[in-house]
Amino acid sequence: MSSAISTSGSSHKLVYIDNIKIILTVLVILHHTVITYGGSGGWYWVQKTSCFAALVPMTMFVSINQSFFMGFFFLLAAYFTESSYLKKGTARFITDRLVRLGIPLLFYSFVLSPILSYLVYYFAKGHHITFLQYLSGYESWIDFGVMWFVAALLVFTMIYVFVQKFFKTDFKKSIPAPGAFQIMAFAVVTGVISFIVRIVFPVGWVLEPVGFQLGHFTQYISLFIIGILAARNNWLDQLTAQTGRRLKIAIIVCLLFFPVFFLIRAKLDMPVSWYSGGFHWQSLLYAVWEQCIGLSIIIVFLTKGRKSWNHTSGLRTKLSRSNFVVYIFHPLVIVGLTLMIRNWQIDPAFKFIIIAPIIVIASYVLGALLLQIPGIKKIL
Repeated sequence: MSSAISTSGSSHKLVYIDNIKIILTVLVILHHTVITYGGSGGWYWVQKTSCFAALVPMTMFVSINQSFFMGFFFLLAAYFTESSYLKKGTARFITDRLVRLGIPLLFYSFVLSPILSYLVYYFAKGHHITFLQYLSGYESWIDFGVMWFVAALLVFTMIYVFVQKFFKTDFKKSIPAPGAFQIMAFAVVTGVISFIVRIVFPVGWVLEPVGFQLGHFTQYISLFIIGILAARNNWLDQLTAQTGRRLKIAIIVCLLFFPVFFLIRAKLDMPVSWYSGGFHWQSLLYAVWEQCIGLSIIIVFLTKGRKSWNHTSGLRTKLSRSNFVVYIFHPLVIVGLTLMIRNWQIDPAFKFIIIAPIIVIASYVLGALLLQIPGIKKIL
């Protein structure tokens, strides 16, 4: 099972991490469903609403999600990386990572991605040919899709092993958990570095064929490193309720600031792309805002989770066990179900409201069923 999405063998005091990962996985599903029907971003097939009243909350949802959810996954994956490495040793750890991350990555690229592309080609574009005929002209065999995260995690993990093997980065002196001020300072610095990176690699620019949006990688890399430090210094247990309360205020302030982005764009009549990158003060403003709200949400999740979500049930255990499978296969559910209702003559925003909960439930049902296949549990 990938420690990126699911936590195996975690102690009782870390049950809340499994519950947080369920929430994050559901957010991934909803994120891509929102993009299908109106949110900004790319997806296999889209049917965008033109209703402004729907586009605004969809844009907010995608923006706020993007500010934290994938970075949160990297942090949590890193948190359990070192303990696994020390337990298994270098050779076994590398083999385990290559199997549990590499095999799903290859499966998605060579099996699932062609199927998804074919479904769109056949039903949405109306080219009624057989799957084998489609494959005869198929060229995008290296297409990681949503599995870019797994590819990046594999790269980060191998770099971690290299550093551990040759540079021995153990720290004997314990570092206390950061408070709200330090976290906000870190967020601002991360935002400034993100702005610099986005001058060259704006959000939306993708490193093909691996699918890395380098404009977001400042956060991903920094939070992976923070995850390692957090595990070494037991920061998850040390984060205080006061820090969580202060960062709740930061989230509220950031949310209240969000309409300012619409106002700036309207007043200056500027391209929305200026928020995504380039040497524009708007890009700097957005990058810092993004990191401030994203880091605040992550810490609030952790402090709230430790206090209130540190219990489980039979259902939640099953959901947690299915997370990684759901992450891999949810594009098939989204594409399949949204294509089924593509000709339904209602506004796409209403389609989202109706189909989104069905997609979430269907994704977890499919994940649970796939785990019943012999041999799947050994990999996933």
